[in-house]
Amino acid sequence: MRLLPALALLLALAAGFQPQEQLPKESHSLNWGKFSGFWYVLAVATNAQGFLPASDKRKLGAAVVKVRRAGQLQVVVAFSRSRGCQSQEVTLKRDKKKAVFRNTLKGVLGFHVLSTDYSYGLVFLRLGRAARTYKNLLLFHRQRVPSFLNLREFMDVSAALELSRQAAVLPKDASCAHTLLP
Repeated sequence: MRLLPALALLLALAAGFQPQEQLPKESHSLNWGKFSGFWYVLAVATNAQGFLPASDKRKLGAAVVKVRRAGQLQVVVAFSRSRGCQSQEVTLKRDKKKAVFRNTLKGVLGFHVLSTDYSYGLVFLRLGRAARTYKNLLLFHRQRVPSFLNLREFMDVSAALELSRQAAVLPKDASCAHTLLP
């Protein structure tokens, strides 16, 4: 009788069964006041084609996160793109059922803080519209240089999300990031 569960598992694997993607859970006790402020974006992993410019054109990104009012975040992100530094601002609303902020009209399907000690943050960003969605993992840091442990966590999570093939630690050039400094 033990053979039956093992056989079912083997058949499921042979049929191409893939477990559902498991993300680390965002803490419901995240202090958004402490998380708010200026962040350098030190590393990016994505499955969006063309999101990262050629390696010689990459620079540190930046983000500014502000609590607007209860249940709303204002996020401004600046990235070095093929046409130079570009920034985008979006107001996100907290989902009533999940620990996620989103603005589907602007194409932001989810903004999750996966882990943080408020000196760094690992942010999972789902973007897209209609049937096209993209996964992005961003390493936020208050300083321009991350710790080895922060980079290791970033690489481990990007591998778990199957984003490690499109992962990049960004060069220390902060000229684009400084366009968002207050």
